[in-house]
Amino acid sequence: MKFRPVPLLLSMSAGLIFASSASAADAPKIDFPAASPSCTLKQRVGLTDVEVTYSRPGVKDRQIFGGIVPYGRVWRTGANGATKISFSTDVKLNGNKIPAGTYALMTVPAKDDWTIIVNKGSEQWGSYKYDEKDDVVRFSVKPAALTKPLETFTIEFNEIRDESSNINLAWEKTQVPIRLEVDYVDKLTSEIEKVMDSDDQKKPYMQAASFYYNHDKDMKKASKWIDAAIAEREAHYMVYLKAEILEKLGDKSGALAAAKRSSELSEKANDAGYVKLNELLIKRLQ
Repeated sequence: MKFRPVPLLLSMSAGLIFASSASAADAPKIDFPAASPSCTLKQRVGLTDVEVTYSRPGVKDRQIFGGIVPYGRVWRTGANGATKISFSTDVKLNGNKIPAGTYALMTVPAKDDWTIIVNKGSEQWGSYKYDEKDDVVRFSVKPAALTKPLETFTIEFNEIRDESSNINLAWEKTQVPIRLEVDYVDKLTSEIEKVMDSDDQKKPYMQAASFYYNHDKDMKKASKWIDAAIAEREAHYMVYLKAEILEKLGDKSGALAAAKRSSELSEKANDAGYVKLNELLIKRLQ
């Protein structure tokens, strides 16, 4: 049997291919900016931690809604991977209950009525594998017109309170508000009661009294706790809170006396804000 030698041309060709591959492997890496930069947004609302991870495309002289983002089709609500939202506790979005967990936040844009979708498929790319069977909730919201065009797609939290916040989706000339509500009052009330009934030497008297006042809980307990706080250290803002609590209890004379004392202490502390607050409270009580 005769063996044919490998032609020189083929051998050289293979060498060239190998050299080319090696050259590509050794090529320097260049880090180019992303067309739609990623963003992770963290916000605490009440006792709930909310995290949103999304990519932020730009308008770039294009028509957005009804254009590159078609009306009537599921949108990833950003670019690249589906927008991801997580909640550390159970929450409500526009009154719809959402268990604690991580989800995809998707939308169906329309001219007059957007559909908000919270879906279990949080790890998917875009919305190409979207499955309606994995929806946790769907609800409708009314979009609003922005007074000034917004170049970069933005998700933001505002109007943050202890028990709620707005989550706004905004891009181009459109803003879509989503109402977030958290239920922390009952949980915190239970924790406060436990601590205040304990044998601990140091207790959060001021904070507990303020919480009960702000949430219309037991004012007698709030009054007892603010007195304990003042006994430890008489501060003008504590005495002002005492006046407010006594007003809620219907003790106008006691509230008036506390407001006058708080006013004196506020003058000494050079706190013009509390001086004004006491003036208004005294006027209301007289």
